[in-house]
Amino acid sequence: MGFNQVGISVLLLFAVGGATAQWHGLAALPPPSGLQAIKPVPPSLQGSAGLPPQWIQRDPQTGGPAVATLGLQLQNPSGAQGQQVVQQPAKQVTWRFPAAPQIPTPPAPVHFVRQSDPVPTQGVTARCNETAVRVEVRRDLFGTAAPLNIAALTLGGCGASGMDASSQVFIYESALHGCNSKLTVTAKELVYIFTLGISSVSLSGTPIQRSAGAKVFIECHYPRLHNVSSSALLPAWIPYASAQAAEELLVFSLRLMMDDWISERPSNQYYLGELINIEASVLQFNHVPLRVLVDSCVATAVPDINAVPRYSFIENYGCLVDAKLTHSSSRFLPQTQASKLRFQLEAFRFQQMNSSLIYFACLLKATVASAPANAEYKACSFTNNGWTAAYGADQVCSCCSSSCAMRKGRDLSSEQGLHLAREVSLGPIMVLDNVW
Repeated sequence: MGFNQVGISVLLLFAVGGATAQWHGLAALPPPSGLQAIKPVPPSLQGSAGLPPQWIQRDPQTGGPAVATLGLQLQNPSGAQGQQVVQQPAKQVTWRFPAAPQIPTPPAPVHFVRQSDPVPTQGVTARCNETAVRVEVRRDLFGTAAPLNIAALTLGGCGASGMDASSQVFIYESALHGCNSKLTVTAKELVYIFTLGISSVSLSGTPIQRSAGAKVFIECHYPRLHNVSSSALLPAWIPYASAQAAEELLVFSLRLMMDDWISERPSNQYYLGELINIEASVLQFNHVPLRVLVDSCVATAVPDINAVPRYSFIENYGCLVDAKLTHSSSRFLPQTQASKLRFQLEAFRFQQMNSSLIYFACLLKATVASAPANAEYKACSFTNNGWTAAYGADQVCSCCSSSCAMRKGRDLSSEQGLHLAREVSLGPIMVLDNVW
């Protein structure tokens, strides 16, 4: 029995070995007829696949399609007969989401102090924002033992809004259009100019003074060209000039001018005896050319034409009497342009008044530019003990020493529907003592 078991084991090993050898042999032989190693692709799938004919492999025995060779080789799981496919590395994607556009930040307003007289500018600081300016002035501005008198220091005629006791500084605050600021427009900027005025004040109880008058200009600069929109900007308001033209009103104005009479004076401060250049003008629209004249002018210490004291320096329908009363050099300049009339007035102050400010209230009127001068429409100056006319013949000024009676003439206002006279104010104007 033991022998039989050994024999059966030998037979089983032989059978297994033979089967293994036969399996390897079968693997090398082509498939017998009637058997297909790879199932052919049905004709319906061939049409739907849309593969080119050169991509379809034919069975050498049957002639039918076997498999589409797409340039890929599958790895044999046994690892004995197959070839490993080397895959090319994928290309790195370099596309990125576009960055968000950078919106420019509006530049901050620039502010600086510009001195016109020897003043330690380190004692004056200014800060500008979108609508206002804040100025701080040290109480010991000149570095002397005597503190600065707050009454002697104004920002364009405006007093201090407060004082910081801890830092000993005077505080001045104003809107950009307040405190007699001057607006200058350049190609790239809007510049608001404020005048910080320091007047000379006598020491209490004595006729002497220890400090001289001075002035400092405070400038706020704002950029003009800062629009991030490509759309046109349309005004949401009715322009003042258009409203005036629609109502057929003339626009009269008084301005302080520089010595060249071209640009407007940025400061409203003068010294006693200094000539104040004043220009009266009329802005007209679609009307006949007009001539502007100064009918009368009154100066007061407060912005009230009826206040006391008051000084009338132009009266009697255009007679500048200041030179006759005070022997000054005040006068009308020859009128070369009908819509503008210029005159000079020596700076003065009211006696027994603590304020150094004066205000002007003038009655301006207009007439047809081609009309000749007469007793009611004239501009006369007192020079060399006589009266001379700024335009026209000097005979029209003969009534300035007496009274120029009202004469009835052609009422242009009723014909044209215009307001040909208007009261215009100018000020405050600060007049300081002379600094020697």
